[in-house]
Amino acid sequence: MSATIIDGAALARESRSETADRVAKFRAAHGWAPGLATVLVGDDPASDVYVRRKRKAADAAGFVDFHRHLPGSASETEVAAVLDELAADPAVSGILLQLPLPQGLDRYALVDRIPVGKDVDGLTTTSQGLLARGVRGLRPCTPAGVMGMLDSAGISLDGTEAVVIGRSELVGHPAAELLLARNATVTIAHSHTRDLAEVTRDADILVAAAGIPGLVTAAHVKRGASVIDVGIHRTDSGLTGDVRFSEVAEVAGWITPVPGGVGPMTIAMLLANTITAAENAAELSG
Repeated sequence: MSATIIDGAALARESRSETADRVAKFRAAHGWAPGLATVLVGDDPASDVYVRRKRKAADAAGFVDFHRHLPGSASETEVAAVLDELAADPAVSGILLQLPLPQGLDRYALVDRIPVGKDVDGLTTTSQGLLARGVRGLRPCTPAGVMGMLDSAGISLDGTEAVVIGRSELVGHPAAELLLARNATVTIAHSHTRDLAEVTRDADILVAAAGIPGLVTAAHVKRGASVIDVGIHRTDSGLTGDVRFSEVAEVAGWITPVPGGVGPMTIAMLLANTITAAENAAELSG
């Protein structure tokens, strides 16, 4: 293997430690600890696992836990009422509505009930608009984690050719926006892209967020490129990503593993966003 592995788990530990220090300083300065509200609707097993991990990490960093679990039968009005209650509570610094939601609930309408200052997932229409304009705001956690991993490896982005595979509002679009803001020339590839390998082979930075196991092979990768694998899939042989790791590692310069790559950084960025939200709110209140 020629590629250097970017250890997301180690980076996440560093980030969580820094966040814990910021939380402790905030508590000392203001006499109370910031709170993170997680809202889970229904009993999707994967969502339950993700939320428990987020709550555990938040507790370890010193945040107050404001968890709300609603049944899958909850109406949109009931979910909205919970979000409005948390939005009005000054003790709640950040709100996360776990996605996906049960069928019949309007995710866009519900997410947009979260005040932009508490939108620690960076998914409201206002947060996405701030990102598109390059205005200060809370950024989506996974794309922020991608940028943190590139920075940790000392990878210069200015003037590079970057390809993002995937155009979701959760990862693909915001990752492209963040790369553009750092002066990369960005191409977004997707399921309708003709000859994907032809598009990706010139990329200095390749972010794989298509949600397709093993999509990216060595034939898709420029020698020496930095490859960030956002995908995570459960298979009979264990967890795997969108990138065929062992194969691509032979040609890439930098690569992230699955597991232990982007996943831990996503939670770390959620915690960083939450303390930033608390600090911003305290600054505005004087």
